[in-house]
Formats: sequence, structure tokens, C-alpha cells
Amino acid sequence: MIDLSKMDKWALGKCFDHSVLPKETTEADIRSGCREAVKYNCAAFYSASPYWTPVVVEELAGTDVLPATGIGFPFGVVPSKIKALETEYAVKAGCKAVDTVINVGALRSGDVLEIRTELQDFKAAAGDALTKVILDVAFLTDEQIKIACEIIAEVGCDYAKTATGQFEGPTMDQFLVMKKALMGTPVKLKVAGVKFPRPQNAYAFLLAGADLIGTRAAIEIINALDTMREIGLVPAYQP
Repeated sequence: MIDLSKMDKWALGKCFDHSVLPKETTEADIRSGCREAVKYNCAAFYSASPYWTPVVVEELAGTDVLPATGIGFPFGVVPSKIKALETEYAVKAGCKAVDTVINVGALRSGDVLEIRTELQDFKAAAGDALTKVILDVAFLTDEQIKIACEIIAEVGCDYAKTATGQFEGPTMDQFLVMKKALMGTPVKLKVAGVKFPRPQNAYAFLLAGADLIGTRAAIEIINALDTMREIGLVPAYQP
């Protein structure tokens, strides 16, 4: 559990994966986003596709901000072998973290074998890179969320992630379904698709047990720390 009372803005940066949305993606946007991620000490910077990985790797060279990308983004409905090839490409290009979008259609159809197979393929293709699995919980029942989390833990991926951020984000209740399903496992929780007002909701997820927030609004949320302390949502700083 993250202790926000021990965090100033610099330390807080490591609770965030910064990103740029596909519709905003130009090389200039990618480079600017990388520089923001470094300035605010974020955990990683994500492009929506491995196409931009060489640029991200170049911008993040010499820093501890991880180059990262989405796999099968944003819909996830591509064959497992294609996702594995995309993952291999991303890792060879320099990605240290990869987020794959689960095949939501297969999961909703009850094809547990396909989900297990694609995550096994993804994990193997990622090698030493951090593996994060995106559920897009807005399209799933609580039981489907639970099943997906159990497979993530079984396969040994590092994180379960709520959403791509392209559609409806998670409710707190859906996040808690994930948290309970993964209790007692080493799988961590990443929240994306934080709803407006973003600062308040992002801090609520961190207080509820999220290990990471993935968002294009990382800078806005980090800068809101003092305000969140002023209103009592975040505990006072105790170095």
C-alpha cells in the first residue's frame, strides 16, 4: 500500500505512468511527453504503439523513466500470435514495460482458454520487461473481471490494469473487485481511465490500493497534491 503521507511531488511521480493518446500522437507530442515524464519523475512513458519506441528510448536515455508501449491497443481483438510478435518487436526496440489489451470479446464469450493462451504468449514474448494486462472493465461483469484477474495471476504477469483510457473508465467498485481477486498474489494494480475530476479520483484510487495510475493527465494530478492535502483528501506530509 502506498503511503501518501511520505510523498512529496517528486516521490509521487513514481506512482504514475505518463502517456500520450493516439489522436494526439506526433513525434513532437511524443518527445514533449517524454520530457514531462522525466521532469516529474514518472515511472514510465507510454506511446500507444511500438512505432514510436525508438523516439521514446532516445528521449529517455540516461534516465530511470521506463520506455513503454501498448500492445493490441486499443481494442485487443487480434490473434494472440500477433500480440506476441508486437510485444517482441517492442522489447527488441527498447521497451522495458508493455501493456497488452486483453481480448475482451473472447473473455465475454467465455473463452478462458484463449485468454490464458494469449497471456502466456504475451508473458513469454515480453522477457524481462514489466507485463501489464488491460481489462477494460467497463465492458465486463464482475465475474469476468474476477476470472481475468485469476488468469493474470496464474500466468505470472506483473500488473492487472483497469482500462485503456479510451473508453469508460473504472468505478471504484470494479477496482475493488480486481483488488479482492488478486489479494494474496504478487500482481500489482494499475488504474487507467480515471474519470473527471481526475485529481480527486486518481488520489482516491491510490488511497484504495492502486500501485500505479496510467494517464495523460499525470502532470495535472501530481501538481494537485498540495490542494488535495489542503482539502483533507490526502494526509499531511510527514517526512
